[in-house]
Amino acid sequence: MYISKQVENYIERSSWIRKMFEEGLKLKKDYGEDKVFDLSLGNPDLPPPTEVKETLEKILENYDPSYHRYMPNAGFPFVREVMAKKITQEQGIKVGFEEIIMTCGAAGALNVIFRTLLNPGEEVLFPSPYFVEYFFYVENYQGIPKAVPTKEDFSLDLEKIESLISTKTKIFLINSPNNPTGQIYSEKEIKELCELLNKKSQDFDRPIYLVSDEPYRNLVFDNEKIPSVFQYYPNSIIAYSFSKELSLAGERIGFIAVHPEIENKKLILDGLTICNRILGFVNAPALAQRIVANCAFSKVDVKTYQKRRDIICEILEEAGLSFIKPKGGFFVFPKVPIEDLKFCEILKKELILVVPGRAFGSSNHIRISFCVYEDILLNMKSKFIKACEKIHKYV
Repeated sequence: MYISKQVENYIERSSWIRKMFEEGLKLKKDYGEDKVFDLSLGNPDLPPPTEVKETLEKILENYDPSYHRYMPNAGFPFVREVMAKKITQEQGIKVGFEEIIMTCGAAGALNVIFRTLLNPGEEVLFPSPYFVEYFFYVENYQGIPKAVPTKEDFSLDLEKIESLISTKTKIFLINSPNNPTGQIYSEKEIKELCELLNKKSQDFDRPIYLVSDEPYRNLVFDNEKIPSVFQYYPNSIIAYSFSKELSLAGERIGFIAVHPEIENKKLILDGLTICNRILGFVNAPALAQRIVANCAFSKVDVKTYQKRRDIICEILEEAGLSFIKPKGGFFVFPKVPIEDLKFCEILKKELILVVPGRAFGSSNHIRISFCVYEDILLNMKSKFIKACEKIHKYV
């Protein structure tokens, strides 16, 4: 036994996305970059807004070695002030800098939140399909992850949610726009969810926390709006990331925002701060904090992603696949007429790489990323349709 059994299990469970990525590298080496259509990863490919480069240039012009020193575990106060203004604007609730903790992206934020709130055996519920890492993040702290099925259009099923909430439920986690479906939960859904959580909290005489994972909040299409969880539920916490809206995925920068009226606020904030430290993050990267302090209200050209979404949806329509048009994010999650693994293998023969839906809790779907240039999607079109025609003949 060379590594822990749990980690060995994680390697197997998370292998599909990694496997597609590695196969893509091999196929590109064998056939050439321009011949392989890798739609497996949600890796933001648009250039960061011009403000990012300008900020970096200013940092270099005024360079000071002290920029690299430790700061408070919650982050630079002047950066947290800017994040408080951002979240106040987006949520419609006044948030102060003391309710902000800078983190290593939304992934770091979620791990800090779960470590702070969870006791062993307590449950975290989240809608399915879901981001695969949620299971791992929850189990990191001996929590119990529970996926809750959604409706056919991937909207929230309040009846199923209510049936799965128990005395062990500590957190309800949402991700909107959703990875992998691109669905946005409506204001009505959020309001009803919050009413349900409030009722259950009263029944159990303790809060069920609502955690909103929001890395795609500012990547929405067709003038869609993301409802504010803060307006409807005081016991809520937001995990935020600049990876997507600023194309800074590799810089690992985000933050936690805590509702100013959350129960036991001081204790929770103290817990989040110390967990940011003891999990080994210590603090969010110093230079990345300075970048987002100047670029917090900027974002990439979302219209480019919307155009790509429209292209891939047209291809799916011509290919005869059923899908829900994504309202935001990087992905579309079509239903497939055969087992997802077989479907992916057939596409791979055409040098098209996508991820089987089972990685996200749904084995009759596939996830397609449109984090690729438009000409890649257009050049792929005939091959994708050809593959689907073959599949439809045998179904």
